[in-house]
Amino acid sequence: MTEINFDGLPGPTHSYAGLARGNLASARNAELVANPRAAALQGIAKMRALAQRGFAQAVLPPHERPFVPALRALGFAGDDAGVLARAAREAPRLLAAVSSASAMWTANAATVSPSADTADGRVHLTPANLVSHFHRALEAPATTRILRAIFADEARFAVHDPLPAAPQLGDEGAANHTRFGDAGPGVELFVYGRVALDDGATAAPSRYPARQTREASEAIARRHGLDPSRTVFAQQSPEVVDRGVFHNDVIAVGAGDVLFCHARAYVDQADVLARLGERVAGFAPIVVDDADVGVDEAVATYLFNSQLLRRRDGRYLLVIPAECRENPRTDAYLARLVAAGGPIAEVLAFDLRQSMRNGGGPACLRLRVALTDAERARVAGRVFVDDALADALEAIVVRRYRDRLVPADLADPALLDESRRALDELTSLLGLPALYEFQR
Repeated sequence: MTEINFDGLPGPTHSYAGLARGNLASARNAELVANPRAAALQGIAKMRALAQRGFAQAVLPPHERPFVPALRALGFAGDDAGVLARAAREAPRLLAAVSSASAMWTANAATVSPSADTADGRVHLTPANLVSHFHRALEAPATTRILRAIFADEARFAVHDPLPAAPQLGDEGAANHTRFGDAGPGVELFVYGRVALDDGATAAPSRYPARQTREASEAIARRHGLDPSRTVFAQQSPEVVDRGVFHNDVIAVGAGDVLFCHARAYVDQADVLARLGERVAGFAPIVVDDADVGVDEAVATYLFNSQLLRRRDGRYLLVIPAECRENPRTDAYLARLVAAGGPIAEVLAFDLRQSMRNGGGPACLRLRVALTDAERARVAGRVFVDDALADALEAIVVRRYRDRLVPADLADPALLDESRRALDELTSLLGLPALYEFQR
């Protein structure tokens, strides 16, 4: 199998609205001037660079935003311009929510189990319901349509419906899931923030919400047909959730036989590492303690929201945000990590500042999908990134995206028109069927 990173392309309404409680970067940068064009170009630059290095790279299109049908469902009537104007006057936070470009963080799009792990030998994908925030819960139907358009061959792929949209089954996708292993059956780690149905007996965060429930993780493992002996469930430390670790991928990243995490990532962390060590061949945890990098520094720099990519020589490339280089302690730690000669052989930094200001680093921008050659051949559309596709994506972004966006601009009917034109062009470029409400 080859692990393919499906990156989300930031949409034309990328803005800083501070919508995500518990995401410290999102709250800190609320109301700043955003640059949708730069956000998309930064994402494309990362995709292009990794594809040029020989890593399998694909792209997922943005969602329709502002999503006028959601405003109509909430009682705003009239033509599109009138709906936007009234929402801006009466409910600007709702307008911000239905305009959010948060689908760019495709680590939250779905949980994926490769065919080597599943009972029926198909690749299983469960789109996340994202019920903890309204602006993200809007994504589930569109994400399901997009995944079903790309993974349309039902003989090889099973794209499930999202779990029921209830707090007890809160599911945030691959941001709380890690698959270890290579070609054969792997080990899947599901990380949850709370147990919803134990009447408070299990510790939970007190300041910020724990978005993923154990019940959701268990349901996904069942519907994907995973072997219980090769499945591990672990709870996030409530302490770190209350310090801004709203997903596991803010405090840990794993691939192959490596887990790179902070010492405070999990409840009963020694037991979690021991269970993984029993199941993952050659398991090599890299645990960072407070003396090297504190939790607050990890959250500020997104050190662990990195991509861990296996090179042809078996060692790993760690893809980090530029903020890790700008912080003296994380930069010094990374230098020691590479010099130690362990599994991580090199570090590559990208400027993803537009995404980072909303709380999304390199790992947030990608959904990992491990496919065999035969499965890859059945992926629909022109979604695999090469220089030609990257050039074409950049041309659409430069032509259709604004380089400045503030919250007041979300009511501009011209922005809605610009966004729809961009999505029409992207759908055509990627060879995908009609995906959006306005195209139907």
